[in-house]
Amino acid sequence: MDTSTLFLQIFNTVFPLASIVLVAFFYARVRPTDMTVANRLNISVFCPALIFSVMASKEFHIAQYVDLIIAATVVVIGSGLLVWPLCKWLKISPKTLVPPMMFNNSGNLGIPLIVLAFGEPALPIAVVLFLTENLLHFTVGMYLLNPKANLLNVLKMPMIIATILGLIWSLQGWTVMPAVKVSVDMMGQIAIPLMLFALGVRMTNVDFSEWRLGVISGFLCPLSGLVIAGIWYYVVGMSPENFAYLLIFACLPPAVLNYMVAELYQQEPHKVASIVLISNLMSVGIIPCVLFYVL
Repeated sequence: MDTSTLFLQIFNTVFPLASIVLVAFFYARVRPTDMTVANRLNISVFCPALIFSVMASKEFHIAQYVDLIIAATVVVIGSGLLVWPLCKWLKISPKTLVPPMMFNNSGNLGIPLIVLAFGEPALPIAVVLFLTENLLHFTVGMYLLNPKANLLNVLKMPMIIATILGLIWSLQGWTVMPAVKVSVDMMGQIAIPLMLFALGVRMTNVDFSEWRLGVISGFLCPLSGLVIAGIWYYVVGMSPENFAYLLIFACLPPAVLNYMVAELYQQEPHKVASIVLISNLMSVGIIPCVLFYVL
């Protein structure tokens, strides 16, 4: 692939995502927008529909993705272990810094990015990576902030229920009635653009009072993920194709959910907001660099 074609592919991958985020950002600047209901619908209805739609399809076989699931788990947990010793040097609580470094934006940004970079057949892989990160966030992440948290509540979440149902359908080889499949697919198709739009609206609340911490985190988050991914590849090994997916996953910025969880537990949400939002802004420059290497 020549350089001009490569740059065009990177542009075609990044621009659609950036344009939706920017439209949402400018719209929310002109007309302040409350995304609370839309986000709740996305988490409770549209994302579960997307997950079930992908996992219940004939082409989805969970056994194909075991290596990638293990590698993604290592990247998430390894990133936290790598960053933890730096907290003392940065004079910040590990509970504030470590979770955003571990749990990345594999939903709002990761799913559309992987699909645009590698094509529609990569959607199951993007969903598997998203599910891996999300499950770790609602178990390990919650435990980090509150060791007394009831992890059984995770099983009641719509996305986890959709995952379990999708796994049953996949393992049993069942098929979904055409009429039901179309409606579930249509609801699932709402999830990705709505994720991007919500991210753009959230960007209007960027707080620059902790900009130094935000900038440091903007480099630290992708760097820690990429270092762990590289170590895993060279020590354990995996196919070049799966390594490409893993690198995209590893370089993603922190998930917006980190801020919501920090606010819930009152774990310096002011600082976490700066970490999350400034890191997401910086990813506009970091992600194309990783795409240049991967593609």
